[in-house]
This record gives sequence, C-alpha cells and structure tokens, in this order.
Amino acid sequence: MKSNALVYCENEFGNTDGKVANGLVRQSETYTIVGIIDSTKVGLDAGEYLDGIKNGIPVFNNMESALKELKNIPQYFIYGIAPLTSFLSNQQKEIIFTAIKYGMNIVNGMPEFLNDNVQFRDIAIKYGVTIQDVRKPPKREDLHNFTGGIKDVKIPIIAVMGTDCAVGKRTTALLLVNALRERGFNTVFVTTGQTGILQGSKYGVAIDVLTSGFASGEVENAILNACKKEQPDIIVVEGQGALSHPAFTSSSAILRGAMPDAIILQHPPRRENYCDYPNIPMLSLEDEIEMIEIFSKSKVIAITINHEDMTDREIANTIIDYQIDYNLPTTDVLKHGCDKLIKELLKTFPKLKREPVLL
Repeated sequence: MKSNALVYCENEFGNTDGKVANGLVRQSETYTIVGIIDSTKVGLDAGEYLDGIKNGIPVFNNMESALKELKNIPQYFIYGIAPLTSFLSNQQKEIIFTAIKYGMNIVNGMPEFLNDNVQFRDIAIKYGVTIQDVRKPPKREDLHNFTGGIKDVKIPIIAVMGTDCAVGKRTTALLLVNALRERGFNTVFVTTGQTGILQGSKYGVAIDVLTSGFASGEVENAILNACKKEQPDIIVVEGQGALSHPAFTSSSAILRGAMPDAIILQHPPRRENYCDYPNIPMLSLEDEIEMIEIFSKSKVIAITINHEDMTDREIANTIIDYQIDYNLPTTDVLKHGCDKLIKELLKTFPKLKREPVLL
C-alpha cells in the first residue's frame, strides 16, 4: 500500500530546484502524491503543468488550504525542493514544524539532517511522528569500498549521464526502465540521488553526501546487489551532475563504480551556463561526449533532449541536427518515448535480442 503524501515546493514546482517534487508527480512506487504546495501555481493540475497530461494531483496555495480541501491529513509531508544551498531557512523550518503539529511524518531530502537537530527530534516525539532524512548516509561501518567485482558483471550496464545537473537524467532513466519492462526485459534501476530513493528504487544511495573514498564503492555495491537478487537482463544507472561540471564529483564516482557498457547523454540545447552558476559556460555537447568517452572508456550510444524553453518545432529540428552532426540516435523521451533508445540498445547488445516473455 502506498502512503499519502503532500509535497512542499513553494515557487519551484516545474523548475530545476523543484526536481524532487517534479519526479514524485511523474512517478512514485512509495507514495500517492495527493497535492503540491506552490502558491505561484494554485489551481493547476500538476501533471498537466509538467507534461501536458492531467494526473489529478492539485496544486495548493499553502498547507492550510491543502488540508482543508483534502479533508484527511496525509501521512507524510515531503520537502520537495533541492536548492544549491544545503540548509533550511527559519521560514522553511517553521513550515516543517507546522506539518509535524498537524501529525504528518516528515520526509526530508536536504543534506541538513533534521534528526540531528534536538528541536526537530523533540517536537517529532511530542506529536508522535517520524522524520526521515533521505540523504543521510549509512554508518561508516556499513559503507562499501570499491572491490572490482563490477568487472565480473556480464549483463549490460547503461548509465544515463548529463551535460549539467537538473537536466532530466533520472526522468529519462526511469522512462527507459519502464519501456524495457513493458517489452518484457527484467530491468533494474539503480538510483544515485534522493529523488530516486523517494520514488521507490530498491537499489542505490544518495552519493553526493558520501565521502569520496566510498562513493564509487556504493555505486558498485548497489549494482552487485541488484545482480545477485534480481538476476536482471539489463541495469540502468542514474547519473548525477555532469562530468565537466566543476562543482560536482558525483559523475566521476558513478562512472568509476558502474563501469557502464554504454552511456546515454541527456542535454538541454537551450541552456548555455551551468545550473546555479550563471557565469560559467557549459561545455559543448561534443566536448562532453569526448570527455565522458575518454574517462569511462565507454561509448555514448544516444542523445536525449531536455526540451526546456523549446517549441515542438525546435525539438524536431534539434533531433534531426544532432543525428546528423553526431551520428547518434537522438530523441526527447517525454515527447517521443524510448523506441529509439531500445532499438540502439538491441543493436549494441545483440544478446538482448532474444524474444522476452511479455508481462
């Protein structure tokens, strides 16, 4: 049974910093999302606003109006913003305190761990609720060093990387996973961030809060566990940040730990500077491909597009241009699905061409 959850995303729903809420609206195996709080988009259907398809998830003005309209208090209150800053403001803390007082369990995706705060712990105990710090890393004794066991994995491992953070790597990865499963392939998704964990991924950890000595080992361990427990036909690993992005090291850890057999690269054609770093120009798509392939010794086999600030005509023209310029299949999975990607995977990995048992 999924638990009902209200997601807070004030002023950020549909934006890059609202990626936690955006992902939960699109898919969650853990929670039934009953509403989004964002006063700038009151009255809209969350699914229609994100992807043009209604899904019945309303956007509310504030917590009070949400609870009044919902009639029943949701079991969980999820903080659905993922800003560059790592700490909550006093105003944001008050919103969480209010949710606790209403009796909602708190799900916190920030790297500020509320269970380490006496004030939050005490008020949670007082009102009989729990606080889940999603990004809190395992205890040191439970962390894994890289072992090299990934080299013995015989099934294809695909990494969905990006040219920047918040470009839709996880969304593309999950849509690909779902499309492969619909075709009967036993496919495992390995997450590397808090949103994937909240969406219900059984394998993976938020690696951006790990010390560098364990990050690649945790990625490797998640894949090895998935292979042992699921015996999958293929594994899709979520990328983080960008290999070229000077503010993040998580991409290199993912490539080291997963040792992918092929890479799909997500790119926003209209974005010129790195997210949250307006004075730092992004590396060109061509140079990002070169950097990834040299670093990982794996090939980029397809390009997927983030269509932010693009018209349908621009998307179509960009797809044609990229296929000519880079000689790689290119698509926008939110607009056109994953058929091109699956076709390329079957071409790249002939053993997948067996006829799967359709579910």
